[in-house]
Parts: sequence; C-alpha cells; structure tokens
Amino acid sequence: MDKPGVHGVTPAATVGIPGVDTVENWSDQFIFPGFDSDGNPQSVWPYTMVGTPPESGQSTTIQAPVIPVSVELLDANGNVAYRFRPSHDITRAVLTSPVFEPFAFTSGTGQYNDQMMRAEFWERINDGESNWHTNLEPHLKQMRHMQIPFLTASGTNAWQVVVSAAAGNPLLAMIDSDTFSNLLFPTTVPVTNGTPIGAAELAGDITTQDISTFLFNDTVLFIGNVSVCCIVGFHGADVEPGDASNGNNTRFFVLNYSSWTSPDVFRFGAEDITAFSHEVAETFNDPLVNNATPWWLNTDRRTGAAICQNNLEVGDVIEILSGNPVYAAALNGRTYHPQNVALFPWFAFQSPSSAHLGAYSFPDETTLLKLSPAPLLPGCKTPPPH
Repeated sequence: MDKPGVHGVTPAATVGIPGVDTVENWSDQFIFPGFDSDGNPQSVWPYTMVGTPPESGQSTTIQAPVIPVSVELLDANGNVAYRFRPSHDITRAVLTSPVFEPFAFTSGTGQYNDQMMRAEFWERINDGESNWHTNLEPHLKQMRHMQIPFLTASGTNAWQVVVSAAAGNPLLAMIDSDTFSNLLFPTTVPVTNGTPIGAAELAGDITTQDISTFLFNDTVLFIGNVSVCCIVGFHGADVEPGDASNGNNTRFFVLNYSSWTSPDVFRFGAEDITAFSHEVAETFNDPLVNNATPWWLNTDRRTGAAICQNNLEVGDVIEILSGNPVYAAALNGRTYHPQNVALFPWFAFQSPSSAHLGAYSFPDETTLLKLSPAPLLPGCKTPPPH
C-alpha cells in the first residue's frame, strides 16, 4: 500500500548555495518519515537542483560544453593496442539529440531535461502554465586524450577489449574504474593539463557555471575485475579551491563522464544516448551529489534484480528494469534512446504524485507505477514492529 506523503512544497526555496562557486542552483526540502544512512530517524530532507525555483517563473540557460575524449589502450610494451574515440557522426548525433534539441513530450515540447523538470514540478508551475524552463546550450570543444596503461597500480589488468566473434573487430573497451578516474580528474593543486578535465579547465573550455560532458565511445568501467561491469557513465564535480578572483569560494566544476554505446552492446534497448541522458538527468536533480532521501527499493518483477539506495538519483531507479527502461525518440533522422527516469514525487513518497499526469516516471509514465515500501532502514530492511 502506498504511503501518504507531504508534497514537498515549502515556501522557503532558496537560490544559490552560499560559499560555493558552481552552476546556477536552488534548494528546498520535503517532509517524510524515514531513516538516515546510520539508521537514525529523519523526516526533513533538503535538496538542491539546477536552475531557479519553480515558483520563480524564470527561464535559465546553462552552457553545456561537450568534450570528446579519445582513449588509447596501451599494451605491455607501451604501444597503442586499441583506440576508441567518438566519431564526428557520434558527436553530431549527441549535439542534435533530444537532450539539446526540442522534442514533443506529453508535458510539452522542449529539451529532455527541461521537460523532465517541468513534469516533476507540474503543480508548482501552475499545471504547466508557468514560463519556467531550464535549458542547456551545447558547445563542442576540443577533443582530449587519455592513455590507459596495461596494468593497474596493483599489477592487475587495467583494461580488456570485447571483440566481435565473426571479424575480430573491437566492440567495447572495459577499463578499471580507479585507473580511469585517476587519469580523467586532476590530481594536483594547482591544476595541470595532464588530464582531460584539467586541460579543459585551463583552456577555459569548461567553467564552474557549466554542465560539462566528457563524451566517450563504447568505453565502460569495471570495478576490480571485468566480472563487476559495467559503469557506462557517472556524474559529479571536480572540486578545486577558490581564490581572491571568486571570493575564495570553493569551485565545483559540475560534469559527467558518459559513453555513447553502439546497438546490441547492452540489453533492454540501452544504446546511443541512454547513459548520457541518465547522467545529465541526475545532474539536474542532484548536481552536487548530496541529495539524501529516505531509503527506497525498486525490484524488477521479471528478473528479480533489485536496487536499494537513499539518494535522489533519478536514473538508478529505472536502470535495473527490464520493461520500458528507455524511450524511443525519433528526431533529426535518427531514433534515440534516452532513459526513462524517476520523478521527484517518487523520492518524496507522494501519493498521489503531484507530477504531470500524476506520474512517477518520465518520459514514459508507465515505467514506474508504484512507490517503494516505506519506511525502510539502511539496506532497505523493514523496521521491527513497535
């Protein structure tokens, strides 16, 4: 049985986190009885999102640099064994996808993330009548490069390639996640140009006011060994100290790593911009990756796969589902596959949902039809009876 929830509307929405130099944002809170990560009771749940508060009626345009990244996988002798890089066709397809181009959704015509935000705060924008929008303006930037060594720091294989059985062509690069992150993010203060993110920051290709994408092609990550695979994207920020030029505010360069994926690499229709749409949608809803929620559980009825978390990660809820995980969007002569995502009312345990059409998911409102059990303890365990 769905638990009743408070609609998460408070009159105290605030604009901009003090002391932080980052993308435009607003904060609010919702109320629902639950437990924090340590199992302590908690009922007030603050959150921060991209743009301006729904009640402002203001439109926000955020610069969205896209930085293609070429990956070279080195053999034991330091020679390039394989190279994976986004082609011109891939980068163009991303720039003309529904993430950046207007598309007709049930909530209206616009960019994927803008319409997602409008759908989830539908009641707060007067049932869609408000001119509240949060749009991205893409800019293709210089390609950056990464070289992946043959071995990790601990001496295990740092990468592996999946090749086609018929022709032996490379299909997928799998890279150790720690090795990848250490080569993607700056490792020194001040930042140097030895990593793609560091080089992009120093060149001015990305700023703290942007939502930046580091775009890869058929490049995924494993944790420890290839049996624990595959991470196809993540979002977060490169955090750097401030100085006098920005009031000594800590700099958060909000960004994501996302891989374009070829057809038939993954199950359930995940391909092209599935990972990219997932990560940018999560960035809109949780730009600093600190929006805690009551513990939630989602289980696929067909496969039994389950996911248990306590954060406002809208893509994670859906990614384990075998039914309707992606949405087919025909645009500019191509059919894209953005991921369906959970909407804010699902995390706030609203019943009924205050989102557009009373939905819990977007763009396909039939993907997520009921709330998680609640309240749940850490690990999604049911509290003992009183």
